[in-house]
Amino acid sequence: MEAPPDNDVLWARALHFTHHDGSPALQGVSVGVREGEILAVSGPRGSGKTTLLRCLSGMVRPQDGEVWFNSLPVHTMGPLKRERLRRDRFGWIDPAPVLVPELSAWENAALPLMLRGAGRRRAKTAAMEWLDRLDVGGRTARRRPHELQQAERQRVCIARALAVAPAVLFADEPTAPLHRVDRAHVLRTLTTAARSHGITVLLATGDAQTAALADRTVSLLDGRRVRTVHLPPVAETTVATGPGEASGTPGTEGRAACSLSA
Repeated sequence: MEAPPDNDVLWARALHFTHHDGSPALQGVSVGVREGEILAVSGPRGSGKTTLLRCLSGMVRPQDGEVWFNSLPVHTMGPLKRERLRRDRFGWIDPAPVLVPELSAWENAALPLMLRGAGRRRAKTAAMEWLDRLDVGGRTARRRPHELQQAERQRVCIARALAVAPAVLFADEPTAPLHRVDRAHVLRTLTTAARSHGITVLLATGDAQTAALADRTVSLLDGRRVRTVHLPPVAETTVATGPGEASGTPGTEGRAACSLSA
């Protein structure tokens, strides 16, 4: 077993993953992520971006290959150890907001901290700090998810992920439900927070402008790493219709060109 490089907080070698229907999602992908780095994982829909993030975060185990977080072999951990790792060290943002409907916005944002054992007051203070930064503080923070717009719910999810001060933040198309202006503000907050707090970020995106905000980009196509993927720009009217889906300018979704495999 090859030891991971000392300067990589996350390191994966030759990851293979196949969906239940037999279609390959990852075909020998290797990647290293340095501490405090913002790494964009780019590619069209179906290229394996989400699956890579899920394997690196321990959400699923690859069928073959290795995943290391610092000196911990994530690929050999059982389900309970991987769950504790995700709870204690990682943050996750889905492309569509998922919140507990019975809880207010601030309670949703504070929930992971309270599950870690933080007191209610301390958890609320940390949650409110990020909700304010993302313009969903004040009265909005006391509302329940059904009283919020979709963009506001997504901001609450981003605040929830940042409030726990994760070592690594996995962001799977985090601004998919947002309009262009909102997207720019949220991405600016996310990247600024990552750099000021030393958070390592893996950002899955099909948007070239979003990928450009990262320190480095890894491109995927059909489950393999490639040198470049030319992504179409996202139209201003594009609005997410579900996880990993978007509607808007026809004919742009999933179009890509690439160079030779890296």
